[in-house]
Amino acid sequence: MSIGFGEFLAEMGGNPLVALTVILTLGVVLVNGWTDAPNAIATCVSTRAMSAHSAIAMAAVFNFLGVLVMTMINQKVAMTIYNMVDFGSNAGEATIALCAALFAIVAWAVTAWKFGIPTSESHALIAGLTGSAISLHGGLSAVNGAEWAKVLYGLVLSSMLGFGAGFGAVRLIEAIFKKRDRLKTLSGFKKAQIFGGAFMAFMHGAQDGQKFMGIFLLGIFLARGNTDATGFNIPIWLMALCSLVMGLGTSIGGYRIIKSVGMDMVKLKTYQGFAADVAAAGCLLLSSITGIPVSTTHTKTTAIMGVGASKRMSAVNWAVVRDMILAWVLTFPGCGLLGYLMVKLFMHLL
Repeated sequence: MSIGFGEFLAEMGGNPLVALTVILTLGVVLVNGWTDAPNAIATCVSTRAMSAHSAIAMAAVFNFLGVLVMTMINQKVAMTIYNMVDFGSNAGEATIALCAALFAIVAWAVTAWKFGIPTSESHALIAGLTGSAISLHGGLSAVNGAEWAKVLYGLVLSSMLGFGAGFGAVRLIEAIFKKRDRLKTLSGFKKAQIFGGAFMAFMHGAQDGQKFMGIFLLGIFLARGNTDATGFNIPIWLMALCSLVMGLGTSIGGYRIIKSVGMDMVKLKTYQGFAADVAAAGCLLLSSITGIPVSTTHTKTTAIMGVGASKRMSAVNWAVVRDMILAWVLTFPGCGLLGYLMVKLFMHLL
């Protein structure tokens, strides 16, 4: 299934439930822009390879390109999220449950952002949807175990591969340029890091863009009363809309996350920032091709940890890492419980 832009506008104007669902979905995309997308450009800004304004503009463009290109190759990530839970055959209740989940995700993300903690919006999305589906059906029967298994694989993959790839990439660069004057290579690495930041933004769009567009279309179909759509085509107008809103979110609130990830956790040199970007983007590319929904936050931050640890363990500010890991650990039960409770509240009110 798909939906044209004109049809979408007509639905927005004529169906308040569609309008509410779209607003909440775009709210989730917006907070992803200010809490998750900044990870892609954090190292570019922290090493001063780019200004924050230029990096944000670049991220917006490459987020869109990532969504566009990866969607043409495959839509596996979007389909995994789309099919992860079953809200049932009652379209009205299903729509209310989805709206409750989206509200919970926004509340969780904004709270974490206030404290400067880069939470994973991917995992908040997954937890919120799961909690709301369980609340609606009163049990685990609403959860697709096979699709959820991919999420768990992605959690391990994004953390272990990110750290290992970051560690290995910086060691390889140091070995290749061991006899070169660092000052003479600085200019080249600044240009290379711009490429690395663009690559990261591209892969963020490929991963997270697909997840949120899958939910966007799910919400529209449910609000229209269609509960049995098993597949969809992602239209270009939706790719552009999500990329624009995500870029807006990064420009509004991304600086706090950029500081936490790119400056507070590890003090990076330009070549180290390039190593972290390329390592993390490579892991995301592998995950997107295989259809495993991973966290761009986990992948990028663990890649930076790996780069810092390659020099010495004390180069990493483990106090910052501890706060990040605590937020990651709490996201599944915390956002899941919030989604569960919001469904009860929304059902009572509506």
